[in-house]
Amino acid sequence: MNMEEKINGEIKTAMLAKDAKKLEALRAIKSVILLLKTSPEGLTEETISKALQKEVKKRKESADIYKSQNRPDLEEVELSQAAVMEEYLPKQMSEEEVKAELTKIIASVGATGPGDMGKVMGAASKALAGKADNKMVSVLVKQLLG
Repeated sequence: MNMEEKINGEIKTAMLAKDAKKLEALRAIKSVILLLKTSPEGLTEETISKALQKEVKKRKESADIYKSQNRPDLEEVELSQAAVMEEYLPKQMSEEEVKAELTKIIASVGATGPGDMGKVMGAASKALAGKADNKMVSVLVKQLLG
């Protein structure tokens, strides 16, 4: 069963269960899938994963903005949608796993100091694509090279 079929089935289940919050998030995922069908990148598991990561990031950023503006009602909506979308993403690596992987990458590119951060980040973003948050990777690279 591909992702589109899975989402369609989940939408039906959410409708029957009258779960409005989950239904809204699932419809957003379906919207992303429909947009990818007509995009030049095409509809693959990889493009779906990338697009969902962007959607989750957008919702978390929106939640932060709502929190700073003292709007917990809107913040909760964004966070609940992000949580539903994260269910359909591959499992993210822990900080320790990312550190171990970055140590290998630093050794393989021969990085010695902060000036080599670009080389390391280039290799790391390819190796850890979809598995780790780029912001966390960047912070860890700075720590390991600093």
